[in-house]
Amino acid sequence: MAYQRLIAAAALAAAVLSNANAFASSLTPDASLGCVEDVMEALTATPAVLQSAPLAMPPDSLVPAPVAADPRQLLADFALKLRDIRYRRGGRAPATGFDCSGFVHYVFAHALGIDLPDDSASQFLAGTRVDRNQMKTGDLVFFHTHGKRVSHVGIYLGEGRFIHSPSTGERVRVNRLDEQYWAHRFAGAKRPENLSS
Repeated sequence: MAYQRLIAAAALAAAVLSNANAFASSLTPDASLGCVEDVMEALTATPAVLQSAPLAMPPDSLVPAPVAADPRQLLADFALKLRDIRYRRGGRAPATGFDCSGFVHYVFAHALGIDLPDDSASQFLAGTRVDRNQMKTGDLVFFHTHGKRVSHVGIYLGEGRFIHSPSTGERVRVNRLDEQYWAHRFAGAKRPENLSS
């Protein structure tokens, strides 16, 4: 039996099963019996295509390997989904809003299951220092926004951009490190231990 007949018979069987009452009322008993016989023959017969030549499987080198998710990209993608959530001092969740360290803590916890310290100064102390020209997506960038102490943090996105929850009245957004305000207050970059590579 031809391969096309097998496909047609299988489609017919599916149609019969999905609308059995309407199908049964439209056929005579003899026609119904003949149709069922064709379906059964098609389902139990080996298609000629398969009898003549087995399907060739691609060599192992052509089978794509599973792609491992890049944790740094996961962080960036997750953080970008939280844009426009309002700032709230002490905020730790999207429903209530975020402050800067709450935003960073939330992103790391929910994107990678990493539990960072709760405030920006502690997050700064916990990481490994990274030179500005060696920063990678997912590294933390810190700023002196109130005097000389570290008081603000964001997540580096690459290409000079970072995402953060800025201040009261504002929302989670992306800024550039070379913008005058941020460039003058840049305190350094740190890499959380879990992203040490």
